[in-house]
Amino acid sequence: MRKIMALENVGPALRGVLARINEAVEKRPENLPKVVPRLVAVSKTKPVEYILEAYEHGQRNFGENYVQELAKKASDPRLHQLSDLKWHFIGHLQRNKCNNLTAIPNLFMVETINSTQLATALNKSWGRTDNKEPLKVMVEVNTSNEKSKMGCGSDDCCSIVNFIIQNCPNLKFIGLMTIGQYNYDWGKHGPNPDFMCLMRCQENVCEKLNMPQDQVELSMGMSSDFDKAILMGSTNVRVGSTIFGERDPTTKKGSTESEEKTAANKDNKSEPEKDEKPELSSNLKKLALA
Repeated sequence: MRKIMALENVGPALRGVLARINEAVEKRPENLPKVVPRLVAVSKTKPVEYILEAYEHGQRNFGENYVQELAKKASDPRLHQLSDLKWHFIGHLQRNKCNNLTAIPNLFMVETINSTQLATALNKSWGRTDNKEPLKVMVEVNTSNEKSKMGCGSDDCCSIVNFIIQNCPNLKFIGLMTIGQYNYDWGKHGPNPDFMCLMRCQENVCEKLNMPQDQVELSMGMSSDFDKAILMGSTNVRVGSTIFGERDPTTKKGSTESEEKTAANKDNKSEPEKDEKPELSSNLKKLALA
């Protein structure tokens, strides 16, 4: 009964999220484009039935954190036949898992490139596939400088982006991604400093690499703060529990999740550099004062 009720709630919950997205877009400052952000429905640990239900209600972009879980779902005949379904990989990717990931049908984007070594491995792996179009990628930035989180330091962001553009013909850089602090109190502290940091990274990339701002997306905002992230310029939001409900502790991927996290810590050799918090640009000042 609990599962049936949860499935029945997916459609209304999805519509509610889309309504909040559109409302946030209309409230954006005039200096930000009125572009409707891409909604990535985070389906990790949720069964295929939940994905199918969201798909029936018009959702096409889905996010997964673990290669093994994504591969299993993508191979399900019910999902495999949906040619317009788009998978986003939003978890930490180990270099030795690149071949497994690129073999997954309908892989649309990898949002968590955090080093030139990973970019090189993924570029080679995608080049071995039959895909004719470059794989869309984002560079993940650890804006909160937390050791428990992956991502490059904000000072390294621009060089990784430049490396991808210059040396990875099988990858297409489209933006920057961050997770940021959990349970940040907007009412008490104002605009999220992690989102402000990612916006500074975007400005830095655009300035140093001579790229238009609309060619560098920002993937920031999750269930607890996606509408606020949109107000600050997010073009890609990752929403899970608000659509699918809270994760059931009994369905967590136990050994798989633990093994991938352990390997992720080993794979993340260098600690991100501290963000120097340079003076805000005029656009950021407007947001901070809003």
